[in-house]
Amino acid sequence: MKTLFKSKPRIPAELVRHTRDLLVYVDANPKPRDGKRDEKMIELCKYIRELKFILYGDNKTEPVADACAQLTHEFFRENTLRVLIVCIPKLNLEVQKDATQVVANLQRQQVNSRLIAADYLEANTDLLDLLISGYEDMDNALHYGLMLRECIRHQCVARYILESNQVNKFFDYIQNPNFDIAADAIKTLKELMTRHKSTIAEYLSKNFDSFFTEFNSRLLSSPNYLTKRASVKLLGDMLLDRSNSATMVRYVSSKDHLIILMNLLRESSKNIQTEAFHVFKLFVANQNKPPEIVTILIANKRKLLRLLDDLKLDKEDEQFEADKAQVIGEIATLH
Repeated sequence: MKTLFKSKPRIPAELVRHTRDLLVYVDANPKPRDGKRDEKMIELCKYIRELKFILYGDNKTEPVADACAQLTHEFFRENTLRVLIVCIPKLNLEVQKDATQVVANLQRQQVNSRLIAADYLEANTDLLDLLISGYEDMDNALHYGLMLRECIRHQCVARYILESNQVNKFFDYIQNPNFDIAADAIKTLKELMTRHKSTIAEYLSKNFDSFFTEFNSRLLSSPNYLTKRASVKLLGDMLLDRSNSATMVRYVSSKDHLIILMNLLRESSKNIQTEAFHVFKLFVANQNKPPEIVTILIANKRKLLRLLDDLKLDKEDEQFEADKAQVIGEIATLH
């Protein structure tokens, strides 16, 4: 007879409470191969999957806004988010994946038209410290990275990371010998440095020298291809953003920065050369070039013209060719 009836679905708040209780148990009983713990882990896996279903739906079912709001409210009301993040290393891989997606989705959920995750994280910044340092955990770095990027959607989170001087940690993480972790850290740094325009503009204005000294020496000068290519592209993204126009003018007025970009133009990798060109052209286009910039460009005129003439993309790009022609013309007229 049991098969004739479906089990009554749990209400979201109840589901969150049960999940929290199981997480607390798992956290307090980390010993593997414990029969009771294994049972709890199986149960926890099922509950977290149910949470994920409520938030994401599936191929046949769309998420229900009211259920998502109830779930989200309960998650932050009793610190379940904290317990879940802290327990990530103690979960098995499949549960980790689902848990990571739950944390990520909660950053986008509104309750009474408010992103309550932002308020919670602003009041619990130690969780952000935990997510950032998660890049040092080789086994779980990608889970922490995904959650951190979703948290950076909140301006208060980005501001905290920037103002707490934790940007430099990413310069280390990006050079991790593990390719996947390094690539993930690059994605996170890009999100941090490009999403919130006003916050980044203010940060770069206040920390111009310290930030670019580290950025240039540790990333642009890195012997690692991935690091160098991604960092010069990120540099271009930052400088070409209108919100950072003051920073861009300041950057292209430095002879040291010009020398770095000229060296990047000489790289054997066409990808790095191309990304470097998009920054180099800003030095040339500057209508108020400092005398030392003009002097360097004139001294290297022949080499630069030859190098730029040889720089060609695999696919035809009219805008690139137009930019290149303009740069070549500008350099050719310098004297």
